[in-house]
Amino acid sequence: MSMGGGVGRGGGGGNSRISSRDAEAQRAANADAPRIPNLLGRIAVLFRPHRVAISITITLVLLSAGISVLPPLLTQQAFDRGLFPPEGTPNVPLLLQLVGAMVALWVISAGLGIAQTRLTALVGNSVMAQLRVRLFDHLQSMELAFFTRTKTGVIQSRLQNDVGGVASVLSNTVSSVIGNTVTVIAALVAMLLLSWQLTIVAVVLLPLLVFVQRRVGQVRARIATKTQESLSDMTAITQEALSVSGILLAKSFDRQLDEVERYRAENDRQRALQVSLAMSGQWFFALVNVFLSIIPAVVYLVAAWLIEADVAVTAGTIVAFTTVQARLTFPLMGLMRLALDLQTAGALFARIFEYLDLQPRIVESADAIDVDPTQIGRVRLRDVVFRYPDAPADSPSTLDHVTVTIEPGQFVAFVGPSGAGKTTISYLIPRLHDVTAGAVEFAGVDVRELRQRSLVESIGIVSQETYLFHATIAENLRYAKPSATDDELEAACRAASIHDTIASFPDGYATVVGERGYRLSGGEKQRIAIARVLLKDPPVLVLDEATSALDSVSERVVQQALDSASRGRTTIAIAHRLSTVRDADEIHVVEAGRIVESGTHDELVARGGLYATLFAQQSEQRASTEP
Repeated sequence: MSMGGGVGRGGGGGNSRISSRDAEAQRAANADAPRIPNLLGRIAVLFRPHRVAISITITLVLLSAGISVLPPLLTQQAFDRGLFPPEGTPNVPLLLQLVGAMVALWVISAGLGIAQTRLTALVGNSVMAQLRVRLFDHLQSMELAFFTRTKTGVIQSRLQNDVGGVASVLSNTVSSVIGNTVTVIAALVAMLLLSWQLTIVAVVLLPLLVFVQRRVGQVRARIATKTQESLSDMTAITQEALSVSGILLAKSFDRQLDEVERYRAENDRQRALQVSLAMSGQWFFALVNVFLSIIPAVVYLVAAWLIEADVAVTAGTIVAFTTVQARLTFPLMGLMRLALDLQTAGALFARIFEYLDLQPRIVESADAIDVDPTQIGRVRLRDVVFRYPDAPADSPSTLDHVTVTIEPGQFVAFVGPSGAGKTTISYLIPRLHDVTAGAVEFAGVDVRELRQRSLVESIGIVSQETYLFHATIAENLRYAKPSATDDELEAACRAASIHDTIASFPDGYATVVGERGYRLSGGEKQRIAIARVLLKDPPVLVLDEATSALDSVSERVVQQALDSASRGRTTIAIAHRLSTVRDADEIHVVEAGRIVESGTHDELVARGGLYATLFAQQSEQRASTEP
């Protein structure tokens, strides 16, 4: 389906605003991370496709961790048997062997560390990339209503900031948890083998530190959630204010300073949250550092008491014990930091899974069928009632028992006052929304029973708000048909009365149109959109206010292109300017969600109802503005 979704020239890309009170209410509601059942289990599932790489990493980590505690034990032997043996004379040959073994262990450990880093980086970044694509793919499946109620900047923040925020955890979790855990366990075993009495002294306060660490982690998780919410707001402000439409709006109303102030206020909030996040837990780690730093001094003091008590404690044992205890410091600190990072990342994962758990309201049926090509072009709205899902319960329906039949090849128009429900009808036909009651039938089948791809391939949409990518004209055209040849592009553009204009550009079809096509006029963009639809060649064409934003000259040119595009197709026009649908086979007048009149232009004018009134008003306006 070819359709537009941007804003017109001078549109309101920057007019989406919420009051400061609303923003604070939203932040308060999102202060805590969403509750996601079995969060750790779901995170673990992300690593399942990388089982082989993780198994190799675990093996390397185990080897590296095991090797890391051997040098202190060799140090004990170097002291007690090499430097100060019972015989009294240093044993140089044994010292050479022990030193050689230490060097070999350090070299092996370094090599294992390089291989381990490579694997963990590969796994972590692969998981992060897959998570980002999975989230993007899931968002693509969401219904149109989700995007009309959610800021683009907020969605971008989930994809970039939230997924990026867990990158280090994804890259380092497996190796850090296993490596540090094994190192801590091996170090404790070595310490127990050296002296169980000194080991008790070294670990007596660790349970208290673990308890404090959990409380600190909870605080960090809350701050991290608020930080990501603030980043979402900043991204939304940036997306709104720095888009072409936002800049144009701000300059038109002289609100640049207000936009800067809005950004500055959120930036100040982000700075304060980042400082809080950086500082949260620092006093805890300072306490841990002090505790681990004074342990050797305490060990010396306790060792002196043990020696006085005739407990066999050699100099080699004391040196080896303090060496092992020193090697325990870094993995223990690493585990505690990782535990805090996991609690912080848990808040980000919860935000990511919150989006992944969103269920699309429009889902293809398991037994959906393709559009019958022999019936294509026939459209029927049967007693359709539609209410937007998020509309207040006491609000009237957008469409109220609408019944219309459109035969293949017909040109049918829907007209009426703004807000009557005309555009909603155009959204129901390609199933961008689902009806609340009744049915929309396409080619004789309820659209809910059709395969979405088959339905979309049969419909082309040209809307008032034409969306063009920041790319070349050719690339924008090939969005409808990637395999289109240059000759096909030219033929479609000739039919849309835009080829000569494109050919006059210095770069022709290689002209970059700018963001949302802002380097082109409204009429040029609209005709390129028509050419894009012609390139797709759909049997059903939906024209949603396709000329309402154009001046009279551009309207005539675009209308000629639309007339050309409509030939041989079922055409459904949503029109504000009644002059554009005078030749329609049938015109339905919509008011307050109901069809109040139907007939040809002449019949409706003769009837003297709402259509005749609207037509008379527009005729007077046109006469007063034309020279």
